[in-house]
Amino acid sequence: MTSSTGDLLTTLCRRGHEPMLGKVTGAVRFDITRGSDVDQWLVTVDNGNLWTGPASPGGPGSVDADCVIRVDGALFDRLASGEDNAMAALLRGALVVEGDPELLVLIQRLFPAPPAAGDRPPTEGDRT
Repeated sequence: MTSSTGDLLTTLCRRGHEPMLGKVTGAVRFDITRGSDVDQWLVTVDNGNLWTGPASPGGPGSVDADCVIRVDGALFDRLASGEDNAMAALLRGALVVEGDPELLVLIQRLFPAPPAAGDRPPTEGDRT
């Protein structure tokens, strides 16, 4: 697991209660692929109370997910660092959602915002 992914998951574990998700209840499983390996992480929300951990059969992460998000590890790293946007990735087909897509929209609120335009290097689409 890279540092941006680990940092995000660790931060989510420490939050405990997230007021932005105060009326949200559900479970989202992230299937993060790196080559042939798949890391599964579960984020459960119960009226804003968060629990995050590895999804494991029979363990605390074995809750059935209402939404499963399948994503390449490099893309998840960019999502976790704010360099990419989950909805944009979904629209371009770079990540796959099964189940309740509304949970993707809501859980995206927990991801960092992209850096301000002046804080990032120019991209090919930027005007000079």
